[in-house]
Amino acid sequence: MLSRIAYGGEDTARLAIDELGDLVCALGFVVGEATAATVPFLLELAGAPYVPCKAELLDPLESICRTGQWHSAAAAVHGPKGTSFQEQPGWEKAARAAVCAGRPVVEGIASSVRPEEAQAARKLLWAMENPRPFPEL
Repeated sequence: MLSRIAYGGEDTARLAIDELGDLVCALGFVVGEATAATVPFLLELAGAPYVPCKAELLDPLESICRTGQWHSAAAAVHGPKGTSFQEQPGWEKAARAAVCAGRPVVEGIASSVRPEEAQAARKLLWAMENPRPFPEL
C-alpha cells in the first residue's frame, strides 16, 4: 500500500490511503498494534514532494492523534490489568507519540501553496497541540 501511495497515480494513491487508513486507525478511532510503526512511513510520504494526495495522507494521522478508544474502554472496566485491554492503551500512546514526532514534516506542509494540504496540516497541528487527555487507568 505504501508503494501504491508513493508511486501510483492519484486515484491509486487515494484508494491505498483509504485502505491503509482503515488498517491503522479502524473506523477513524481504533488504532492497532502496527499503527505506531506505520506512522513514520506515512509522515515520510506526506513530506515527499512527488506524492499526490498529501491532504488525504494527513487525515488518518489526525485520527490517530485523536484516538482514545482503548483508554476509554480500559477505564470503563477499571483499568487494563485483568482485562482484555492490557496492551491496547500502550498502542494509543505510542501511535500518538509517533504522530507528534513528525511535527516538523507537518509544519512544512502547513506552509504549502496548495490550500487543501495546508488546511489538513493545520488541522493536524491543532490536534497535536490540543490532545484529548487519555482517561486515568
